[in-house]
Amino acid sequence: MTTVAGPAPIPAAPRPSHALLTVPILPAVLRFAWPNMVAMLATALAAVAETSYVGRLGVPALAGMALVFPMVMLQMMLSGGAMGGGVSSAVSRALGAGDGARANALAVHALWIGLGAGAVSSALMLGFGPAVYAGLGGRGEALAQAVAYSNVAFFGSVGVWLLNTFASVLRGSGNMVVPAATFLVVSVAQVLIGGALGLGWGPLPRLGMPGVAAGQVIAFSAGAAYLYHVLSTGRSKLRLSLRATPLQRELLRDILKVGALACISPLQSVLTILILTRLVAQFGPNALAGYGIGARLEFLLVPIAFAIGVASVPLVGMAIGAGMVARAKRVAWTAAALAIAVLGPLGLLLAWMPDLWTRLFTQEPAVVASAALYFRWAGPFYGLFGLGLCLYFSSLGAGKVGGPVLAGTLRLVVVAVGGWMLAQAQAAPWTVFALVAAGMASYGLATALAVRRTSWGEERASLAR
Repeated sequence: MTTVAGPAPIPAAPRPSHALLTVPILPAVLRFAWPNMVAMLATALAAVAETSYVGRLGVPALAGMALVFPMVMLQMMLSGGAMGGGVSSAVSRALGAGDGARANALAVHALWIGLGAGAVSSALMLGFGPAVYAGLGGRGEALAQAVAYSNVAFFGSVGVWLLNTFASVLRGSGNMVVPAATFLVVSVAQVLIGGALGLGWGPLPRLGMPGVAAGQVIAFSAGAAYLYHVLSTGRSKLRLSLRATPLQRELLRDILKVGALACISPLQSVLTILILTRLVAQFGPNALAGYGIGARLEFLLVPIAFAIGVASVPLVGMAIGAGMVARAKRVAWTAAALAIAVLGPLGLLLAWMPDLWTRLFTQEPAVVASAALYFRWAGPFYGLFGLGLCLYFSSLGAGKVGGPVLAGTLRLVVVAVGGWMLAQAQAAPWTVFALVAAGMASYGLATALAVRRTSWGEERASLAR
């Protein structure tokens, strides 16, 4: 008797290796974004307090801060956003593929990258910082104040890089609460220490700009030490094990192929600001101080977009690692819409009532007028700027950051060519701020187009949703 075989059983669809591969997208983005938003708000308030301290030291100190602040924020963006995004991307993709051992090894390699990058940052800025600030138009007392702040701030670069690196490792694993809580405490400590040393509270000496900068150095170094303790003692999903993890070129490459390319974007952003700073400097210290106050808020938009964008990184990265490409794209656009919803109204509010921000730092009429002019032009485009920044972080999670980098190049070209034309024409200050707005709009729209057209790989999983 012949037995007829029935149809072959259909293989079961592969089960996701991580819970973040199946959770609803918007609630997950919101759940990851809120602790980062609290931490970044604390960071923003620390920056406000720091600028307030500097304002009490006089207009030359404010002008000096306008010169040095782009370089300080460049370090933050390189360590926390660009290279940090490369770290989070590599860790999350490994976890999405179900390879926890690889994720642990990547964390160790991230530590060595952070140490090396921090040492290089210190050496470069201690050696060439004064020349950079002079090249931006710094003169006399404003230049002296910039150098005084810079020398202390960049002496502690290793602490900044390591804190952001360890936080990125944890975020890549989906742990947002511990990094956020750490940054919250670090921000409070920075305000208290910087104020005490800068303004000479109580029996402490008034150290001025170096004292304000010391608050950041001490607070960030302590925060880095704490997160190292968390990772090395196994109190998180990942564990740092230096002795058991030899250096491997392939793991370094996995981080650097995304992080190194991503570092171009903050360089473009800061170069854009430096060009604009140089253009405004020709109108005098009051105009420069006013622009510095406005540009400081623009730099604070980066942490706000970071809080939302970084929430998408583990969700995107794990989806890519598991072959769930369609889900990864949906995460990116959901986070981008949230960024517009937050930053768009903020920009419109400041375009309407610019003094809400400006008078936190100064009551000088000429400085207030310069900052107001900036906000009236740039404010309406904050939403598009946030769109581009958030999609940049999502692209980091996917390991496909080339398109957003090219969008940053477009913004740089718009500002550089437009700035040259305005300088040749000896144009009025408002035209420089209109150029700021054009750069923001071009960046946001070009990034959205790049993400829409870039392939993030082949769909390999049937559970994407």
